[in-house]
Amino acid sequence: MSTALALTPSPAVDPLEHADARLSAEHAHLEALLRCWLLETQTPVHPGPLRVSLPGSGLALTTEVTHCSPSGWHRFGPVSLEGPGGATRADPVLAVALVAHEAALRGGAARRGGVPAGQVADLVERTAESVRRVTDFVGHRRARPQPPAGVDGFLDAEQALLLGHLHHPAPKSRDGLSSTDSADFSPELRGSFRLHWFAADPSVVSHDAVAGAPSLAGRDMVALMADLAERPRSDGRVLVPAHPWQARDVLRRPRIAALIEAGLLTPLGEAGPRWWATSSVRTVYRPDLPVMLKLSLGLRLTNSRRESTRTELRRGLEIHRLLDAGYASATTAAHPSFSIVKDPSWLAVDEPSRPGGPEVTGLDVAVREVPPRVADLRCLVGLVAPRPGLGRSMLGTMVAALGPGAAEAWVADYTDRVLVPMLHLYASTGIGLEAHQQNTLVQLDARGHVVGSAFRDNQGYYLASSHLPRLLGLLGVEASTLAVVDDALVDERLSYYLLRNQALAVVGCLGSEGLGDERRLLGVMAGRLREALPSLAAAGPTGDRLARRWLEADTLPTKSNLLTRLHGIDEVLAPLDAQSVYLDAPNPLREARR
Repeated sequence: MSTALALTPSPAVDPLEHADARLSAEHAHLEALLRCWLLETQTPVHPGPLRVSLPGSGLALTTEVTHCSPSGWHRFGPVSLEGPGGATRADPVLAVALVAHEAALRGGAARRGGVPAGQVADLVERTAESVRRVTDFVGHRRARPQPPAGVDGFLDAEQALLLGHLHHPAPKSRDGLSSTDSADFSPELRGSFRLHWFAADPSVVSHDAVAGAPSLAGRDMVALMADLAERPRSDGRVLVPAHPWQARDVLRRPRIAALIEAGLLTPLGEAGPRWWATSSVRTVYRPDLPVMLKLSLGLRLTNSRRESTRTELRRGLEIHRLLDAGYASATTAAHPSFSIVKDPSWLAVDEPSRPGGPEVTGLDVAVREVPPRVADLRCLVGLVAPRPGLGRSMLGTMVAALGPGAAEAWVADYTDRVLVPMLHLYASTGIGLEAHQQNTLVQLDARGHVVGSAFRDNQGYYLASSHLPRLLGLLGVEASTLAVVDDALVDERLSYYLLRNQALAVVGCLGSEGLGDERRLLGVMAGRLREALPSLAAAGPTGDRLARRWLEADTLPTKSNLLTRLHGIDEVLAPLDAQSVYLDAPNPLREARR
């Protein structure tokens, strides 16, 4: 596809900027749905009129492409539903029902069989819920655009994701969260809350920690929890924190109820200071502490219930120990401004009748270190998030202030200091990071230039199987908690997470806000990747394999969020080779050559 890209917005009023928060939210969902459909059906996109035919219903969605984006961040004018009786303004809930029905008629993902019964209706329900939440988020933020006292720059970015995933049909679905709870628990509403605590008999608690981790300040996990609760331990019991929603929900679970009835677990209620919800909803932060807490949360957020598996909890410690043992020393030496945020300890209640502990714990906590340079770190998802009614995104605002040529320079620095270090880590260690926008932290200087980066997660680590023997030998263990899969599968996942979801979001954001020609920006990114090939090749025997694929392949794997959602896949619990629906789509980096 070769089409010219306009660098100025369409003269028509942008529906996303509508003064009515509900209409703004509805248009955001229609745009996300269209992006999903166009990508997943590989429909060519050009500036100007667009008609999406839905033969299963005899209807069509019509609109104008106001920004045609090689990176997939298309923008659209008002969307209409066209039928035999004429055209009316499209409603996103009806639109998603029609598009989901069309996808089901086409058989969904062929290799997975048809769309399971009930999933179309479930998606429609989740979309309606998502529209309501986004309406609240947009209205609240427009009324209170400035962060309240106590919110630092790091947390402000965590709270910036008002619209959610721009390529998901129900981006802010939070199945099971009431409107009252949403005010306290939603980062978009700048929610904060006190944790609820349980007192557990030591016989039903498992925990582990990396000895000497600085953030623990010489304490074991049990002592740290008591300090955070600001409540003295009694009777030798272990204090276990829980998200307030989770604390209520687990009381209805038979195994937890059995522990309480047996006197092995006692709900204590809320205690300690208030914590702020971050962009993941379940990870909580206090600007005055050296640690964050990642809690289990049984809410279904978009596709998955966010409860930690025991393997996930242990994985954080394995990564910490690998880093301490120098496993990533080559990347640290080559890219000293890149780091991995460490998760030095965890604690969990063992439910009865589960030898060795449950796979999904329900009551657990992982401790995450607050990076020493947290004041300069911003999550990428907050930087690129649209801010309807409030002007450009955080990234767009910074780049516009930097002046002419800033977009190209920002993309170059981003590629060098965020993307290439992650590729180097994969080349030298076999560890592939599930570094989507939310897990990617960008370090900025006072003017907004990229000077470093970090990755955070205790779940999102793949290990290419060709590197497994070396890793096991270093740790002196027989098995790894990392997601060990064939190298080809890791390449597939990183092509989506590192390139399409993460790095191309920078290009899409800057292009859609009129700050740079996307093909020029893609050319800058491709050029910096090409410059990095020798260092990547030196990092390992196949170190430049993935970068060369990105530069040369006509198509690259991408995740199909609409079909993944329609197939009802819980991406936390699904097998590694079936976590999502993937397809091959044109490689955006090739657009730089056109």
